[in-house]
This record gives sequence, structure tokens and C-alpha cells, in this order.
Amino acid sequence: MKNYFDEYVERRGTDSRKWSKVGMEEMAEYIDDESIPLWVADMDFKAPKIVIEKLKERALEGVFGYNIPDASYYESIRYWNEKRKGFFVEPNWVISTTGVVPALNFAIKAYTEKGDGVIIQSPVYPPFKNSIINNGREVLDSRLIFDGETYHMNFEDLEEKAKNPKTKLMIMCSPHNPVGRVWTKEELEKVADICVKNKVILVADEIHSDLILFNNKFTTIGNISEEILNSSIICTSPSKTFNLAGLRVANIIIPNEKLREKFLNKIIEIGEKPIPNLFGAVGVEAAYSEEGEEWLEELIKYLEENFKIFKEFIEKNIPEIKICKLEGTYLPWIDFRGYNLVLRDLKNKLEKDAKLVVDNGEIFGNIGAGFVRINIACHRSILMETLKRLEKTFKRK
Repeated sequence: MKNYFDEYVERRGTDSRKWSKVGMEEMAEYIDDESIPLWVADMDFKAPKIVIEKLKERALEGVFGYNIPDASYYESIRYWNEKRKGFFVEPNWVISTTGVVPALNFAIKAYTEKGDGVIIQSPVYPPFKNSIINNGREVLDSRLIFDGETYHMNFEDLEEKAKNPKTKLMIMCSPHNPVGRVWTKEELEKVADICVKNKVILVADEIHSDLILFNNKFTTIGNISEEILNSSIICTSPSKTFNLAGLRVANIIIPNEKLREKFLNKIIEIGEKPIPNLFGAVGVEAAYSEEGEEWLEELIKYLEENFKIFKEFIEKNIPEIKICKLEGTYLPWIDFRGYNLVLRDLKNKLEKDAKLVVDNGEIFGNIGAGFVRINIACHRSILMETLKRLEKTFKRK
């Protein structure tokens, strides 16, 4: 299985958003044929063989008409959540969407009115803030606290913002992107208590919940308490775990019937249908299987080794760069503040000198200034070349 991840997959010229010049231009001003993309959360590995085989089988049927998922689709979701998270999901709790970001927008529209407040915790995935602003709601930013190595929630501030009568919704990233935290059960219990006490609906983005590293333990918000289960929207998808983002499928878990009905009505109101893409449905069933789980366990080992190599090299050769603790995801959060560079100068060094395309910290909120998010879900040769370029560019003489 390890050789499966050691296989180099050439992605240039394959309409890859990550590897194409057009895609890289979203984040970088200076790109050429030598630029290495380390930005969008897109792995460079082939999907599990079971997924590829099942997609081939479906394609060979040759008819691609309207589809509707059958019982086996929902059984695969039940199986995966129960096996991996100890979380039992009833089939009727699940609503399919084309992705988690559309689901965030549906939730904002369904559960809030214009001018209402929505809590986020920056630095955080940019669509959280953008979805709130684009829908005419107010962003209430309860910033995370950085202790020099990792991040923590500011529960005092979170409670103050939840008490605000205008606050109707909180969007939580769990595990957190970009800071790599896997929230503990105790932390999640505090979030749940605050939300329940103040009647704030919680949207939990758990898209990275299968990518838990170094024996950390993930707890779904659905297992915290009956009260928070009844007032939560849990966003899941195989897209990050198995690199299936192009199949456009997410499964939104809403146990509360009234909340589920409001969510469904909003989807229908804007002309969408709560049905997964034909190939997305095939991908879900194939990935959420024993074969998919075996592949995932090997992937986690490969990602852990990539991070160890990355961290040890930086600490030994470029100690001015600080690596935040990575508990989950494949997206290390890197602190470049020791160089005292403004954004323009840091971008120039990374893009022009090192020829690396990364996510600069400011896109995750002002609190991310001086930080960079790097994608290490790549072939080890790409990782080593990245490290060589960082050393050449940032090592002080």
C-alpha cells in the first residue's frame, strides 16, 4: 500500500485547479513553469482503487440520467460515522449538497435574517467570513489565542458574543483549518454549553474529521450532548479525506426535524435539489468502505511522515521559521514573523525567489498576518524540493 502513495502523479495539463497557471493566479502574482503549488487543500494522490473501479463501472453503463441515492448510499454514511466516530446517523438526518461551502450559505439563509450576527473563530477558512458578509449578516469574530505553539479558544469572549441578542448562529471549524487543532471533548463541551444556553445554532464544519494525526482523538459535536445534537448542523464530505472534491458531494447531518425542514426549504427555494451528483454518490459509497478505510490508514502514515520530515528539516536548518503543532489536516500553519516582513515582501520571497505558491495568512483573517498555510499532501520528492527552496531563500547567512 505504501508504494501507492510513493507513485508520482503528474497533474500539470490535467485541468487541475491546483497545478494550472490559471489556478495558481488566484493566489500568486509571480508564477512560471517551476512554481510548486502548495496552496488549495487538494492532495496529489490517486483515490483508493475501490473508488476508481466503481467510478469506471458506473461510467461503462453509459447512461447518465437523473439519479437518486438508494438505501446503500445512506448505509455507507451510517457505517462510516459509526465505525470511525462512534456516531450513529439516521438516514433521514442526511441532506446531500454539492459541497460544504454551499451548505454554509444554505444554513445562514435558513436560520438567520439580514443583520443577524454569526460567530466565527479566526484565523479560519475564508468562506466562513465571506458567506456571512455576502448574505448581509454581521461577522462576530471570536479570535483564537496563540500561545506560540498552538491555538486555543477564547471562551470568555465566545460567551460574550453568544449572549448578544443579534447572535443566531456559530460556524465552527472542527478540526480547525488552518491552525491544525483537533478540539478536545472538553473544549467542545464548553462550546456546546455556550450555544445551548444562548440558543445559538451551531454549524460544525467537520470536513477534515477523518484526517487526524499522531494519535489525536476527534470527537464529533454530535456525540457531545443530546441538546447540542438537537441544535447542530454537521457538515461532512469525503472530498478532503479521499481527494474527491471534483465529484461535488457533501452530506449535511441535521438530526432536528424542524431545522432540517428549514434547511431543505432554503435549498428548494433557490432552485437546488438535495441529491448528490451521480458520480459523487458512487464515490461516497466506494470510499466509505473497508477498502477505503485501509487506504486512509496508510494515507495518515504517509502524511505523518511528511510532516515529521518537514518539521525536523525546518527546525534544524531554518529555525527562524516556526511550525505550529499539527494535530489534524494536511495543512501546516507556518509562522514567518521572525523575519519581520510585510505581506508584499513575504509574498515576493515565496513566489519569486522560492517559486512556491502558498496561502498567505491574511486570507484567514488579519490575525493570520505573518503566517502561511502549506499543503504537504504531496509526493515526497515535491516536499524535499520545497524544503530546499525554503532553505535557499530564508536561511540567514
